[in-house]
Amino acid sequence: MSNTGTHQESVIVAMTGASGAAYGLRLIRRLALAGVPQHILLSDAARVVLKQEADLELPGGTDATVTALSSHLDIPSSLIRCYELNDWFSPAASGSAGIKRMVVIPCSMGSLGRIAAGLSDNLIERAADVILKERRQLILVPRETPLSSIHLENMLKLSRLGVDIMPAMPAFYHRPQSLEEITDFLVDRVFDHLNISNPEAKQWGTS
Repeated sequence: MSNTGTHQESVIVAMTGASGAAYGLRLIRRLALAGVPQHILLSDAARVVLKQEADLELPGGTDATVTALSSHLDIPSSLIRCYELNDWFSPAASGSAGIKRMVVIPCSMGSLGRIAAGLSDNLIERAADVILKERRQLILVPRETPLSSIHLENMLKLSRLGVDIMPAMPAFYHRPQSLEEITDFLVDRVFDHLNISNPEAKQWGTS
């Protein structure tokens, strides 16, 4: 499998078991179309949600997962790499690899809580811990309702550490005509925070 490019330019995209698989898939596709290399981390629960919400049943094995994702999203397989959750030799597992940006989309409350506690039981949690300790950019897209006090306290703790908390809250002022447009609203906001050029995004105050 070809290298995804320099780690400084790449983004870690993690998907966990919260509802909202469409957000993660859309972000992966649009980052690839923008030429951004990605390190893809999928929890076991995320794979269940992908099958339930997107009719996407991913095979086992990292290479097979890359092939399935690239085919489903119609993107170059050379721009994405997938890793097993116990792959402690992956670039995402160490700050010395130099990866500077990570998005967890969607982010379950369980994953968010473990990240807030500094746990590293799998590669998603370890990667987030690395981003935090290196004081780099971590974006979490939680999807849950209602939110308990525990959820809110965990989000506040992470926000105070500099994490961007971007709940999956769609807007309707741009009068979306499809589920894709609703999904894109949130992905546009993630693009903004990643400082990736996004000229087609609908912005407040513009026609």
